[in-house]
Amino acid sequence: MRIGLVTDSPSDVPDDLIDRYEIEVVPALIVMEGRSYLDGIDITRTEFYSRLPTLRSSPTTAAPSLEDFAKRYRKLFTAGCENIIGIFTAEKLTAIADIARKAADEFNGKISVIESGSLSLGTGYQVLAAAEAVEKGLLPSEALAAVKSVRERLLVYAALDTIEYLRRSGRVSQAVAALGGLLSVKPVVELREGIVKPVGAPRTTRHSTEKLADLLKNLGPLQSLSILHTNTETRAKEFLAKLSRETDQIPTDIRIINVTTVIGTHVGPNGLGIVAVKKIL
Repeated sequence: MRIGLVTDSPSDVPDDLIDRYEIEVVPALIVMEGRSYLDGIDITRTEFYSRLPTLRSSPTTAAPSLEDFAKRYRKLFTAGCENIIGIFTAEKLTAIADIARKAADEFNGKISVIESGSLSLGTGYQVLAAAEAVEKGLLPSEALAAVKSVRERLLVYAALDTIEYLRRSGRVSQAVAALGGLLSVKPVVELREGIVKPVGAPRTTRHSTEKLADLLKNLGPLQSLSILHTNTETRAKEFLAKLSRETDQIPTDIRIINVTTVIGTHVGPNGLGIVAVKKIL
């Protein structure tokens, strides 16, 4: 049974893995100063982050249309897929999964749409769990079970340079937004099931990096780990070097990801994050 896979651009699945597993990626939209850009296509991440602090008004984001998803579904069915699994960014953060689900209604129950409860590689690792199951020739139900297993072991933390972008987005709890009233705070937050929660309010970048490292080291042995950043690759590399010195419980294959423009719009530049999947013990 051939199973097609679909996700959204904020899942941050690396290009080489998209190609390997033939994953269809539907781009979200970003609007800057009156012009719309397809995420990951019309503007590079480096260009976006360099422009972000100088913009006269805050950029906004938008979900793809029903037809954007329907086209990808039709493409996969035309190519011979019998079923499709779509895994998308947390429903509490965006309408993407809801639109993808509505677009699937016309395909007679052949499409399973999952909202990941996460973003970036928090979604991406669930997509890759499905992809690995499909590559092994497993049934759709078995692929969905693999996705569920990863979701249950997933942790996402971020150390932000400022709370301002997240506060403007309106996608945070009052507890997180309240950090914006504190001076010189470099907040550390957790994303769990689409809800952003504060886990620390360090006063310096160094202390926020240390908090992030402590959180990760307390997770125990990890199956997968990626370091996320918003156009601060040097900080991400230094953080990875720090982890390599201080713990032996991290995987050897760790990717450093400059996260998509859609996510960067809401967290701002110079942020650092981790997405970890704990090992099954």
